[in-house]
Amino acid sequence: MQLRLDGKTALITGGSRGIGKGIAKAFSEAGATVMITSRKADSCEEAAAEIGRGCVWEAGHVGKPEDAERIVDACIERIGGVDILVNNAGTNPYAGPTIDVDLGRWNKTIEVNLTAPLLWTQLAWQKYMKENGSVVINISSVGGLSTNPVLGVYDVTKAALIHLTKQLAPELGPMVRVNAICPGLIKTDFARLLWEGERGAEVAKAYPLGRLGETEDIAAAALWLAADSGSWVTGQAIVLDGGGLVQFREGG
Repeated sequence: MQLRLDGKTALITGGSRGIGKGIAKAFSEAGATVMITSRKADSCEEAAAEIGRGCVWEAGHVGKPEDAERIVDACIERIGGVDILVNNAGTNPYAGPTIDVDLGRWNKTIEVNLTAPLLWTQLAWQKYMKENGSVVINISSVGGLSTNPVLGVYDVTKAALIHLTKQLAPELGPMVRVNAICPGLIKTDFARLLWEGERGAEVAKAYPLGRLGETEDIAAAALWLAADSGSWVTGQAIVLDGGGLVQFREGG
């Protein structure tokens, strides 16, 4: 079975860099017409030019309802629909014990990582998906399946996104398939502090597959879910972490 998206349209939030851009490239190469969005117009324009193949863009804040509606409307008008929605945009403004987080950064993390995926899915459903059938892919994290002394706030939102995925799957089926991808440590600018230099090499050694993830690893899984190959998959959280969750730990 070929992994093709010919004739399909895709809208990808946070699509100007990292995992989002990687997914946009893979979808475009598979025949989809792609729209990417992120906050900065110049970043969107540069990424769309790099992706090529008719990729278009709209800039806006993923957490603002007025921006979300404008961009979903633009996607339908400019490329003909939203056959695939990838809720990829994320933020992590706080690091430290969850018990000490200030409400400002707590609310911002929830707004971008959890409320926005619901908002964009609602808009796409109301304006296109309920009549045409589509695919929603939420980019969560392995952090949503474990605990962390520093990234707890981020991980809480990613855990909630996994549950939102499972909740929406039966609500929107059979017209729409809803799945989540849970990446481990991926070599992106967003996670640079965790993998750059000697630290990344040491972390990679502990993974059963001996390396950190690349954006192409996540893009390949997203393509599989979006294409006909994933036509009987919904409500799932697929882990792509090089075996990180099952690696041996001292004292375990």
